Amino acid sequence: MPDEQLLSQGVLLLNMQMGGMLLGGILWGMLGDKRGRLSVLLGSIFLYSIANIANGFVHSVETYAILRFVAGIGLAGELGAGITLVSESMPKETRAYGTTIVATVGILGAIVAALVGDVFDWRTAYFVGGGMGIALLLMRIKASESGLFHKMRADKVRRGSLSLIFSSGSNILKYLRCILIGVPLWFVVGVLVTFAPELGKAMGMAEAPVAGKAVMFAYIGLSLGGLASGCLSQVMGSRKKVLALFMLLNAVFMYVYLSAHAPSTGFFYTVCGALGFASGYWAVFVTVAAEQFGTNIRSTVATTVPNFVRGAVVPLTLSFQSLKGLYGTIPAAGMVAAFCVVVAFLALMGLAETHGKNLDYIDV
Repeated sequence: MPDEQLLSQGVLLLNMQMGGMLLGGILWGMLGDKRGRLSVLLGSIFLYSIANIANGFVHSVETYAILRFVAGIGLAGELGAGITLVSESMPKETRAYGTTIVATVGILGAIVAALVGDVFDWRTAYFVGGGMGIALLLMRIKASESGLFHKMRADKVRRGSLSLIFSSGSNILKYLRCILIGVPLWFVVGVLVTFAPELGKAMGMAEAPVAGKAVMFAYIGLSLGGLASGCLSQVMGSRKKVLALFMLLNAVFMYVYLSAHAPSTGFFYTVCGALGFASGYWAVFVTVAAEQFGTNIRSTVATTVPNFVRGAVVPLTLSFQSLKGLYGTIPAAGMVAAFCVVVAFLALMGLAETHGKNLDYIDV
């Protein structure tokens, strides 16, 4: 693609994938409560792996976008199903350690992707990614289903319905708050890191940063921050305090990133890593969402919430593009960042603490 079309086409591809994740989050989440967490875990891996392999054969942006949409649908199911399965399988006193490992190790895939993208041609990189997914599928075939799900299914309760989430005003508010606390971290990933070359140019950098390297440093930070936030929530005995701390750090590093003038590439990548670390509350955020609702809709919530957050990248990128034409690249990014931070803190204030909560209950 010509250089002047890279941003617009990049936004299209990103939004197609995020749109697929938005749809997939609903489909896989409901399926996880109706058919089981394990079926979603295996089915989602299969779909995104096949889509990634097919991506290595594309010859047009249109085909690329369609396959990104399909891959997004597949990607939507794995994290929520994994978090739900681990949450329901571990003792309530220590389950944050399990969900932290799930989220943190998964994030390392983006680091591997950046390294693979540097070593191989982009088509080969997709083949490697899809092949790794198939290998993961084979490794997980012997995984066991959640005991709480088996118990719920035996009781013949209503499950896997979005209407259960929207059955009361308190449930709706709780669900929206879970989504909103995650919006800042995907603004970081979806805008500040993904569009690092364009933002670096707007900052006056002598050498534009490479998007792949920005992603790699951010995800190294994410993995470390995920490990730190999850363990800290266990040590402090509080999910909300850890979320507040990391959201504050995130806001600080957003300011450092956007206020930099002609930074060196070393400084820029360091700030990307710091932003990633501060966004590491991803593990705690998804755990909190899973702990807020009963077994009969837990998979639906734990799968849809992170994917609605990812889907929020679509209006965030569109807002960024619209404001950029009026105010310039950096001021536009700052406005969207400020909005994300404010709504996230307001949402956190209304959420209940869930550390050590017993998950053996249903929502009616």
